[in-house]
Amino acid sequence: TTMGVLPQTQEKRAEMNNSTFTGCGNVTQDPEMKYTDSGISKLKFSIACNRSWKNAKTDEWEEDTSYFNVIAWRKLADDTADVLEKGVGVIVTGRMEQRVWEKDDGTKQNIVEVVAENIAIQTRSISDFTRKRAGDNAEGGSKRATATSPRKQVEEELVKDPF
Repeated sequence: TTMGVLPQTQEKRAEMNNSTFTGCGNVTQDPEMKYTDSGISKLKFSIACNRSWKNAKTDEWEEDTSYFNVIAWRKLADDTADVLEKGVGVIVTGRMEQRVWEKDDGTKQNIVEVVAENIAIQTRSISDFTRKRAGDNAEGGSKRATATSPRKQVEEELVKDPF
């Protein structure tokens, strides 16, 4: 034990100190993919998350928007880079991290970013998709299942015969 704390408790404390983030919103600009000098992929994008509430004094609905910078690394960056674009609805889970640096003039700068652990596309943003299966590779080493949303077909039918 360290200072009378069991190792399992120390692990739990470390997990509890993690700044967990879950945000539901829209991608505000097309994501930017970059690579480190060692070839590790890094995807950067931002999301706008809206919240609304009813003002008790005015009985009117009010809304506020918060913007969050998101970083995805490695396979998550590779997998989401092809499907994210401005306006797509996403749900991002991850952790908040603060970066601090010093500019050339000596002033300190800092930024808080979300380091993504999972990125999900909201179904309202999907018209069709191709499902990846375990063992898929770039050479098409396995079969993929493709699905198309019935919404588009239903909308087309309604236009043809609205009643």
